Amino acid sequence: MSDIILSIGAARALHLAAQGLLQPRRRKAVKDDVLDTIRRMGVLQIDTINVVARSPYLVLWSRLGDYPGAWLDELLAEGKLFEYWAHEACFIPREDYGLYRHRMLDPSAMGWKYSATWMRERAGEVAALLAHIRTHGPVRSSDFERSDGKAAGWWEWKPEKRSLEVLFTSGALMIARRHNFQRVYDLAERVHPEWDDTRMPSLAQVQRSFALRAVRALGVARAAWVPDYHRTRRPHVDLAQLADEGLLLRARVTGWDDPVYLHPDHAGLAQQAANGALAPTLSTILSPFDPVVWDRRRAMELFGFDYRLECYTPAAKRRYGYFTLPVLRRGALVARVDAKAHRREGVFEVKAVFFEPGVRASDALLRDVAGALQRCARWHGCPKLRIVRSEPASLDARLGELLGSEAVAAAA
Repeated sequence: MSDIILSIGAARALHLAAQGLLQPRRRKAVKDDVLDTIRRMGVLQIDTINVVARSPYLVLWSRLGDYPGAWLDELLAEGKLFEYWAHEACFIPREDYGLYRHRMLDPSAMGWKYSATWMRERAGEVAALLAHIRTHGPVRSSDFERSDGKAAGWWEWKPEKRSLEVLFTSGALMIARRHNFQRVYDLAERVHPEWDDTRMPSLAQVQRSFALRAVRALGVARAAWVPDYHRTRRPHVDLAQLADEGLLLRARVTGWDDPVYLHPDHAGLAQQAANGALAPTLSTILSPFDPVVWDRRRAMELFGFDYRLECYTPAAKRRYGYFTLPVLRRGALVARVDAKAHRREGVFEVKAVFFEPGVRASDALLRDVAGALQRCARWHGCPKLRIVRSEPASLDARLGELLGSEAVAAAA
């Protein structure tokens, strides 16, 4: 098969098709669609910030439309998903547990996620915590009162929380379920009793599997994009060798010097994309931790979208806002919104909409963006949508008209 030649637009369409973001769904989601969507992406990154719906729920909504968020919680409690460090902390299909077992057996290679010093110096406390869980059942970190006199904070976890986390990273504990989004820890042997390390694939097999899965999830991949997807370490798998073995296909993107790689599962989609027959029609709001944008370099190279999450940036230095959400419109990333869901008041506040430089704000584009915002607000249980401002400011009135009487401009 000769190399497929893709325009940059076709490459974007193929990427979005692989990610389940090409076109709106034609049917209402059912619970199995949540698991199928996670399998399609390979991993679903977890983040706890909840100015809008927490990231994993929002990533699923972008693909599935309106669905009950409880389905994700139920799938974890039912054992169809597990949590571990993949791209970062992620929900992962249970059948992929063996691919991550090597990381559990070598936790010292996991950086800040594990502390051998803590395990050594607190060995007695760690053993007592394990014995407590074995005797009394699953625990949350909130089950233990802080006794070290320190204030709560990201880097000031109470000792029991640190112990729970290092035991989780080492695979001794797993997350049995979540309660109000708090992790509930239990012994791995109780959460995943059928696992046997004799079933563990070799490290070389795991590395190849991760590379192949990343290419399939991305739809089209430059070699440099692949290690980030599962945060794999060097030496990285040679994608050219996988292509020589027939496990991947080579392609070209017009204007790029290096080859790109496709998974054979997407050969048909790739040909459609090359022929201009893969038309992106979905307009939606993305999470900052959506696979489409979590790699800043890839988002820039593929979409020309320079995206940085600013919640870790001091407020005075933020350009766009604390937790801006990218706006996908028919195959392009056209804007970002600084939003907050005021659930008790039923108001979805858009503090600002920032349209990308060079985007032509046609009536059709504004209608698509307004529709995506309205759907997102409705799913949050917020019937009122408040737009505070937009950049450029000349779009305030037009957006307000499209969003109807529930849209309240700050200047009004």
